[in-house]
Amino acid sequence: MSPLARQKIVALAYFLGFIACIPLANWMIGHLGTVCVPQGPCLVPVWPWGPGGKPLMAPSGVLMIGLALVLRDLVQRRLGRGVALGAIVAGAALSGAVAPPQLIVASATAFLLSELADFAVYTPLQSRGLVLAVLASSVVGLVADSVLFLWLAFGSLDYLAGQILGKLWMVVLSLPFIHWIRRREERGLAA
Repeated sequence: MSPLARQKIVALAYFLGFIACIPLANWMIGHLGTVCVPQGPCLVPVWPWGPGGKPLMAPSGVLMIGLALVLRDLVQRRLGRGVALGAIVAGAALSGAVAPPQLIVASATAFLLSELADFAVYTPLQSRGLVLAVLASSVVGLVADSVLFLWLAFGSLDYLAGQILGKLWMVVLSLPFIHWIRRREERGLAA
């Protein structure tokens, strides 16, 4: 397989992974967790210590949204700003289409605005370093997503710390992979 064909396959995988995160996050919120609150989200522990000596909990979909923020940056890196913006709009529409009825507005709005915030931070920073750009843009995006989603969906910021930490775990866990991608690109340019 030629290097160009391999690059196209990788770019497509980032794009499809980004899009897949959206329905997975919406499904997880209602179906996957260590605890499912009646008429509320399914929760997962994101830190062993939280209020009252119990683990800090977050709606389970945070794991996929943290990953989506990173994948959006990789989509932009491989396919350009136009495709990244198109993926954000498509992702927001998909988020609204697959969200449970009571979460449609919250899911679509939070996704759209947080991904645009991620885009706004990543774009100028990407030339300074891939890992820095992904980390900074993802932190901005995950805070925006957390605040917007919780406020619009539940009228409360009760799970804010867990939301932020759960998404941050996914970003931090992806950073060695992002660093590996950058090193691989540098070796390719040197060859």
